Amino acid sequence: DMLEILPSQKLKMETSGILIPGNLEENVCLKTYHLLASDFKIPPVHIHLHKIIPIGAGLGGGSADGAFALKALNSLFDLKLSNEQLKVYAARLGSDCAFFVDGVPALGTGRGEVLSPIIVDLSGKYLVIIKPDMHVSTAEAYANVKPRAWNTPLQKIIKETPIAQWRNSLENDFENSVFEKYPEIKKIKGDLYQAGAVYASMSGSGSAVFGIFDGEVDPRTLFSGSAAIWSGWV
Repeated sequence: DMLEILPSQKLKMETSGILIPGNLEENVCLKTYHLLASDFKIPPVHIHLHKIIPIGAGLGGGSADGAFALKALNSLFDLKLSNEQLKVYAARLGSDCAFFVDGVPALGTGRGEVLSPIIVDLSGKYLVIIKPDMHVSTAEAYANVKPRAWNTPLQKIIKETPIAQWRNSLENDFENSVFEKYPEIKKIKGDLYQAGAVYASMSGSGSAVFGIFDGEVDPRTLFSGSAAIWSGWV
């Protein structure tokens, strides 16, 4: 996504790119402005959000927009808020919004707002993201998920288990209920493994699925019917 915030005579927001459903007044960028304006005397702004990250994909587009709106307003008006202070505001916007403030890999606990840095080394890997032409409701996914307690903590798996073994030890609990309703998403995960992925998983609550490969592949030969495909070296 691309976000531009400029001083203005009156508060205004415009969007372009992917159509954002719902009332524009409920957009996280405007919510961010009002959140800071309740604590600081900041003037009106003109916000332009060019939406590229698909909605309902589990890729954190909306949460990232909120986090970067916070950072932009903090810089534009020299509010001198530290990243830790920005994270507190971000947590009020959404459970995983704070994750995008630092922009580094982190383990999220609590509602997702309690963050601990974690080293994830994907250097030399080729990443493929497939976004099928369907929308998974985040609220619905969270309502149906059944979290499980794992014998091995997530951070231990990430730190000590080779990526090639993640398939047997690292699972996304959202997949069970989402795959049941959307078998097409389950098939994409299987197709990524069939294409040679060392690890594949649904991203967040879906519907996007990612695959990690040891070498470059051309996913368009396998997923020509999908709505969107991204690939590249990490």
